[in-house]
Amino acid sequence: MKVLAVDLGGTKTLLQLVELGGEWPLVLCERRYASAEFESFEALLEQFLEKADTSGLHAVCIAVAGPVSSRDGRQVANVTNLPWTLDSEALAARLQIGNCRLVNDFVAAAYGVDEVDTGHRTVLQAGDPEPGGSRAVIGAGTGLGHAILVGRGEQLRCLPSEAGHVAFAPLDDEQCELWAWLRADLGRVSCEHILSGPGLARIYRFFESREHGKPATVWPGPNAAAEGITTRALNGSDPVAVRTLALFGRIYGAQAGHFALASLATGGVYVAGGIAPCIVETLHGGFLEAFREQGPMSALVARLPLKVITEPKVGLLGAARLAIRDVRHAAACA
Repeated sequence: MKVLAVDLGGTKTLLQLVELGGEWPLVLCERRYASAEFESFEALLEQFLEKADTSGLHAVCIAVAGPVSSRDGRQVANVTNLPWTLDSEALAARLQIGNCRLVNDFVAAAYGVDEVDTGHRTVLQAGDPEPGGSRAVIGAGTGLGHAILVGRGEQLRCLPSEAGHVAFAPLDDEQCELWAWLRADLGRVSCEHILSGPGLARIYRFFESREHGKPATVWPGPNAAAEGITTRALNGSDPVAVRTLALFGRIYGAQAGHFALASLATGGVYVAGGIAPCIVETLHGGFLEAFREQGPMSALVARLPLKVITEPKVGLLGAARLAIRDVRHAAACA
């Protein structure tokens, strides 16, 4: 009995074929593809199927970087940054299976946090977790994802959130200046406008404009800009990049603390996404301080476990977990 897990992003797509039956699931094969080289997901899938033995396939879970709509058991997803639309019913028919699930990629990442080994978890704050308490997952990357986990084991459920689109609330004079500068260009300023790859570039341009009266250096795109900024900040070669990353960390930590309070995450807080693993050594400073500075609730937040997930395949692990659970649920109901 096999399941297929997919982590589909605008840049890359990972596919993992897993066999069940033994004490532990066995990974039969794993492939990585450059998403933009294919006209559609179906074309990418066909190439994978040419080389993988999918006989005995019972379930598929596809984590999609984009919004997923669901009605009457059918999901449709549009991929951010690609002209692709996925339909769970059409894919199930192509694969000749009864169970094909589409989920948002951050939902899959949230389901994957329990599958990550301790070597890919960096503890920022040990805390005192409440057994069975809800857990919060936040992650900045191309955007800013949030999710809440309730329950454990087979009873684990993920509650999706769009908290990345709440309005940004500045906490000091410098952040007020940043908010005003962004508002002049964007109108309403959301947290995702700041806590994301493009957000890093915006903060950098803010400092360039304020301190030098000139626009920032032009990079090939928002992700390349973010990568360049973090590299120069970490090696100390660019003072503006250093200030950018420091401010980003403080705002990120504060938002993680806000979400921890909003979800009452007594079971812990996990920081995922593409940016945190690249700057994890800096998060013990301003990020952690801002996380803890929550006014009258500071003592509560200081007791919450806080960990960074550095496993790059956490979304794929979550998709596999969901596919395996679907198979076991179907078997139990048979």
